[in-house]
Formats: sequence, C-alpha cells, structure tokens
Amino acid sequence: MTTAAASTPCIKVCLIDEETGLCEGCGRTRAEIATWGRKPEEERLAIMAGLERRMRIAFLGEDADSAASGRSGGAG
Repeated sequence: MTTAAASTPCIKVCLIDEETGLCEGCGRTRAEIATWGRKPEEERLAIMAGLERRMRIAFLGEDADSAASGRSGGAG
C-alpha cells in the first residue's frame, strides 16, 4: 500500500526574502515551512490557494486591491 505525499508548493528554491519574510520560491513564511508537515491537507491546500496572490503583492509590487481580481472597495 502506498501513502500519498503531502501537497507542497516547494520548488526547491529556498531563499527567504528578509524584507517580506517569504520564501522567494514558494511564497510561504518561515513558520508555514517549519510546520508544513504537521498541517492537515485541507489547511495546506488553503494556504497554497493564496500563495500566487501573496507573491504578486510581495514581489511584484501589486497592491492588495489590484491583486484581488474582481474585489472592489477596501476596508475603511
């Protein structure tokens, strides 16, 4: 019987950006990386769903409003 591997966004480019605190390869924080193997699959998938947006904001300079396609308005 084979055990399924845990979902991971890791692309083996492990370099933490000191300004953002995010991995430049996958976009996770140090805390997320450290606890990844202990997180339930559902939580890993939820985090992974937001990584592209997180990286666009952090590394490409997009603001949260423009990165959240279709969302209008902002917190007051």
